[in-house]
Amino acid sequence: MPMACLGSRLAIATIAVSFALVLPAFAQFAPPPAKPAAPKATAPSPRAASCHNGASFDRFLVDVKQQAVAAGVSQRTIAEASPYLVYDQGIVNRDRGQRVFGQLFTEFAGRMAAPYRMQNGQQHIKQYAAAFARAEKEYGVPPAVIAAFWGLESDFGANMGNLPTLKSLVSLAYDCRRSEMFVHETIAALKIIDRGDLHPDEMIGSWAGELGQTQFLPVHYVNYAVDYDGDGRRDLLHSGADVIGSTANYIANGLKWRRGEPWLEEIKVPPNLPWEKTDLTVREPRSTWAQLGVTYPDGRPLPNDNLAASVLLPMGRFGPAFMAYPNFAAYTEWNNSLIYSTTAGYLATRIAGAPPMRKPTTPVAQLPFNELKELQQLLVRAGFNVGKVDGVLGQQSRAAVKAMQIKYGLPADSWPTAELLARMRGGTAQAQPQTAVR
Repeated sequence: MPMACLGSRLAIATIAVSFALVLPAFAQFAPPPAKPAAPKATAPSPRAASCHNGASFDRFLVDVKQQAVAAGVSQRTIAEASPYLVYDQGIVNRDRGQRVFGQLFTEFAGRMAAPYRMQNGQQHIKQYAAAFARAEKEYGVPPAVIAAFWGLESDFGANMGNLPTLKSLVSLAYDCRRSEMFVHETIAALKIIDRGDLHPDEMIGSWAGELGQTQFLPVHYVNYAVDYDGDGRRDLLHSGADVIGSTANYIANGLKWRRGEPWLEEIKVPPNLPWEKTDLTVREPRSTWAQLGVTYPDGRPLPNDNLAASVLLPMGRFGPAFMAYPNFAAYTEWNNSLIYSTTAGYLATRIAGAPPMRKPTTPVAQLPFNELKELQQLLVRAGFNVGKVDGVLGQQSRAAVKAMQIKYGLPADSWPTAELLARMRGGTAQAQPQTAVR
């Protein structure tokens, strides 16, 4: 994703990701970027080779090319791509220094699922009506679902990134953090060239190596891109039809979308709901949730059927509430940041015609950054794995918070509070005022 710290198929293990993209309404496709001159190599950091037995970048690159040939890439393609297979320490620095920050779901969704993006999605569904209809018939993925990812990932092609993909991939492959993964991605990028989909100088995208208007990593491009406009190429940079068909193929076959089933619906929860059941890992029939007092926001009852669903509370019991169906797993697989996946699912419902979600009736209190970090440290001392102690409420932290809420007899809605922090401090510390956010 060009808007985010890292690509959407690279697992982002935090609930919030920094997005800075604010584009005008009805942004049109950006023109194809000017073909850059072959980039010049920059000197690799000697430390970067530690996972390659001290091999230089040049020696490492020889091995990658040999692996590519063994995987079926032609020598012609290797020669054509070689000027772009250069090391850039700046890419590695960006990968190591990517930042995330905590943000309330309502703030994030308010910006990223803004009315202009919903309207733009609806406009694109009309513009590409035939391709969307074909994709839904062949793959079972509704147009709104495709359009929401399209809008969030690049604002319908207006912002796909501006860095040479091959340079990004091979630099990250030489670095030791995820070397094996990016070696595979580099070879996949060479396969894209080899089968004639893109030329090396067309491969411009995000710094993390993703390509196209829905930001596919090369492995996904190779496996799921389809030629929907019939020109003999799978072109996810310039062809709207190819973007639609390929994204539908990936959602259906890569993310296991269930044809004809919903993905997310806003609901209203009663004040006495068994909060420990509000978790994506807990699924109950809609009839059970109805018996527990869950309704639609306007008070209408849920269907009295056996369709399994989870109650999702991205901001705890005082914030928005959603019924998350099995298809919501496609969103968390696309990007496991809960704030992104919930926003993407919500935007899809808006494009499909759902009304805006209700605003919380009272301010939802959020622990300050330093207290969230302290809470994570206390959870680690209690034996929980919360991932990185960074003051950001990721899904591991949410699970640990729920477990401690159950232990202390607090409403187990996975939302960290001053009361929980005080209990974990030993019950003697007085709760500090929380930051109220409307």
